[in-house]
Amino acid sequence: MSPSFDDSTISISRAATITTAIAASKRRKLLVDHHLPMIPGLPDHIAQLCLSRVHPSILYSVCRSWRQFIYSATFPPFHSLYTLSTTTPTDSSGQNSTLQLSSFDPISSQWSVVTPTPYLRNVCLRHPSFIARNLLIQSVSVAGNLVLLAGTSSDLLPAFSHPIIFNPLTKKWSSGPPLLSPRRWCLAGTSRAAVFVASGIGSHYTQTVARSVEKWIFRETDSFDSKRKDSNCVWKNMRSLRDGRLCREAIDAVGCKGKLYTINMKGSCGKEGLVYDVNCDSWSEMPAGMLDGWRGPAAAMDEETIYMVDESEGVLKKYDEAMEVWINVLEDDMLKGAERIAAGGGRVCIVRSGGVGILAVDVVSSLPRLWVLDSPPGQQVLALHILPRMCPKEFQSPVAF
Repeated sequence: MSPSFDDSTISISRAATITTAIAASKRRKLLVDHHLPMIPGLPDHIAQLCLSRVHPSILYSVCRSWRQFIYSATFPPFHSLYTLSTTTPTDSSGQNSTLQLSSFDPISSQWSVVTPTPYLRNVCLRHPSFIARNLLIQSVSVAGNLVLLAGTSSDLLPAFSHPIIFNPLTKKWSSGPPLLSPRRWCLAGTSRAAVFVASGIGSHYTQTVARSVEKWIFRETDSFDSKRKDSNCVWKNMRSLRDGRLCREAIDAVGCKGKLYTINMKGSCGKEGLVYDVNCDSWSEMPAGMLDGWRGPAAAMDEETIYMVDESEGVLKKYDEAMEVWINVLEDDMLKGAERIAAGGGRVCIVRSGGVGILAVDVVSSLPRLWVLDSPPGQQVLALHILPRMCPKEFQSPVAF
């Protein structure tokens, strides 16, 4: 008897049904395991309230469900360290170098590499025309997001026509509104939710760009394809600088108490300092005491206190606005030659000389403590930020069916 196509179809259908049922059973088991009580005898929402008061490092060491909880949306996100870095050059030209974003989770003590956006390939970090130095990429942190603002392409043109944004909590990249004048380097800083770029160089030098100041009020975006319905989500020209003296180098502006503080060069000779009042849209000279003592990379803690590393003396200092003096916080030879700094969550993190090795200082304890972190393996750190943690893949919530 010849086989019936109908019988065959029924057999295949039954097999598919059985396979689907088995898969569904496994998924239900996973979901049941996932929903085991966090604290026996307590509803989960009560248990979560209790556990939210415990430091995440303690919860992490107990059990998997508690480890998963500290990476959930219910648990307040703790701070992690983020670096923009490049591989050690393989030849004198360094054209094989690539830009990498990495995150250090202080609870698990592990580095992870962030999936890059294609826009990072536009950035040239070393070029035969600039043998003596790296080409910098400029980035800021705002509202818990990383924002890339300026860099140089392999054609020696601005690498970004618009800001590139990374949200650690969603692990998504997005874009901001087009810059009025894209720049290879500039003065860059933030004050609360406002992002500023000023001076610098575009595709070539112009006095207009060298004196210009642009402001953008940061708002979340979902993807590069997002259509902006908010007409206010644009860069706006602010009051211009008196001259273009800030255009020669990539400069960080430190946002603190509604003002941006910046100096025009490293070292102690011939430097000039400026202060931008965000509310008044006005520029003024930096106080003499602040300028004289500013001798290295600086960052603000929660936009309230400015910390600075005196790179020649190896001293971490904080600025006393009332007395107009820098106060010593911690002295250590490992701080000499410091290149980058970030502050947040009661910690000041410093990139050591040469971009290899990171120092972390607890500045909220009565006696400041210092410890050493290895930088991402095989990487030279170019920029440093303190942002909310990411969620490791192993602790991402399972999908219900």
